[in-house]
Order: sequence, then C-alpha cells, then structure tokens
Amino acid sequence: MSGPLFDVQHIAEFLQRHGLGDDGSMQIHPLSGGQSNPTYVLSSGAWRCVLRTKPAGQLQPSAHAIDREYRVMSALQDSCVPVPRMLAYCDDPSVVGRDFYLMEFIDGRVFVDQSLPGLQPAQRGAIYDEMNRVIAALHAVDYQAAGLEDYGKPGSYFARQIARWSRQCEVSSLPVSHEMRSLMAWLPQQIPADDETTLVHGDFRLDNLVFHPTEPRVLAVLDWELSTLGHPLADFAYHCMAWRVPATLWRGVGGLDLQALGIPSEADYLRAYEQRTGRNVGEHWEFYMAYNLFRMAAILYGIGERAAQGNATAADAVETARKAAPLAEIGWRCAQRHATGTRPAA
Repeated sequence: MSGPLFDVQHIAEFLQRHGLGDDGSMQIHPLSGGQSNPTYVLSSGAWRCVLRTKPAGQLQPSAHAIDREYRVMSALQDSCVPVPRMLAYCDDPSVVGRDFYLMEFIDGRVFVDQSLPGLQPAQRGAIYDEMNRVIAALHAVDYQAAGLEDYGKPGSYFARQIARWSRQCEVSSLPVSHEMRSLMAWLPQQIPADDETTLVHGDFRLDNLVFHPTEPRVLAVLDWELSTLGHPLADFAYHCMAWRVPATLWRGVGGLDLQALGIPSEADYLRAYEQRTGRNVGEHWEFYMAYNLFRMAAILYGIGERAAQGNATAADAVETARKAAPLAEIGWRCAQRHATGTRPAA
C-alpha cells in the first residue's frame, strides 16, 4: 500500500470531537500485514492509535464486517482474552469515505514465522504454550454474559460454514481445484453429530497475536473479522493447521524438527488444550483439519477473486491466492485419513 487516500483534516476533526489525540500534527501510516481490512497507525504528537476500515470498491454483503470486530473486542474488554481498548466507531462516510474504527495501539512483538527464528527452544515452547492458554481462555468465555448471545447462530456451525464457503467457490470466476471440489462434496456428509457453541475467533494464529516485548505473554488478539458463535474445535483445529502445512508452502511448521526447535508436537499441543478445557478432541480430528484446510483454501480463493477485480488490499494477494489449491490438496489427504480415526503422533 502506498498510503491511504484519506483527508487528514477530517480525521483530525473526528479525533477532536471524541477527545482523542493531542495537539501534534496528524500522521497516517499503513500498518503492514493482512489481506483484508486496511489498517493504519495514526500519530498525533506522542499519541498513537490504530484505524481499521473496509477496503475500497464493491464488496460482498457479509464481508469485511468491521462493526462486528468492534463489537466483539468491546465485549471482551477486561475479560480473560486480551484485546486492544476500543476508542471509537464511525459510520459517517464524510470522514474517510467508509466505516472505520479506532483502537488502542499495542506496542509489542508480532511473530510471522511460526518456527520463531532467533528464539531459544525454551522461549519457543513458552510462546506456543501461551497461544494454547489464550485460545482455551477464549473458548471458556460466557458469550451470553458478555452480551454476544446474538453474535451468531448457535448450533449447526459446520453445515453453515461449509455451505457458505462452498457458495463462494461456486460463484468464483477463478478455476477451483479438483481436491477443493472433492472437499465441497465430502464435508457435508461427514459432519460429526456432537455439537457445541462458544465464541470463536475464526483466524486465531501466531501473527494475529501481539506479545509482550520481552515476556511470553499475549497482550492482544487482533483481526476478529471472522469471529462468530461456532464450534470450539473448528476454531482450535484452524489454529493447529500450522502442523500440517509445510514451512515451504505457507505459515506452517510441517516438516521441521520440532523437538530441536522446542516447539510441541501436534499431539502434545492437543493434549494441552484438552487438559485446559476438559474437551476430548476424539475421533473426528481429521475431519476438523480437512474442514479448516478447505475453509482456508476458500478464503484464499476469495483473495484471488478480489485481486482479479482490483480490490485486494495486500500487494502479494495474487501469490497468496495461489496457495489455495495446495492447501485443498492437504485437506483432501486429511479427509482420506478420517475413516481410520487417526490421531496425530506425538
């Protein structure tokens, strides 16, 4: 991104009306990362905050729901799930041309490479254990007490999500791989009978967490665009895709010497979550993995669609979209393993 096409004066006036900022001149800089909602750092003297808005151009009706992001993070203020403090929401198009919200700027570490280069094995293990603790805490939130009882539909999460992402692929102008279409046909027939509803993040991964500058402690969970009420094991399995995705492909630790790195095996990570939550991952783990690889592939196909239309936020959107088919291929292998009831090896 070369920078926002925003009227700085309009934003400065908005901040003033809400008692935000200081007397310094306004500066706006794009915040790197993310394929979806454009995000910027606003600086006014020594004061800083983050502005997050929808992309420009024509969007799918349910996409880029930043009002939902603002709502869920507002509901989680002072909860066991660390989130930035929400500052203001604006639906007045005269300010920046589209909806946006402002939130606290969290100064900390964001790790992109899940092998955590530069850290010692014990430090890597502590980072992974903290991720596990936070997602377990998220799935323990009483969403009704938090005022989120209507944040999504309870029950039938897998059926609704599979249908949603399949529809997106069916209307795509881009070619969809054979394995992806196989998953679209297979998944609806394999949904486990057990059902549970919690608050789910939808995109819980390492680079959506801000860690303390020196401690293995999460200061903020970011990017809540895909959050809803859903099945906690769908959310957790999404997070665990890193163990299945090769490091050579994208955002994974598959194929690495995890023991030497100090990173827990997939089985050990599952056991830690089970101990924290009392849930039994059980015989359907390969289904959960297949579903999430399908879902991630569908998201990447969507990024490719936006890139083809000229609406993609990130400069590497086209390259990112090319990973959809390989992820679907891994997902189809998980589907084929599902019949055996295999759990990951320690």
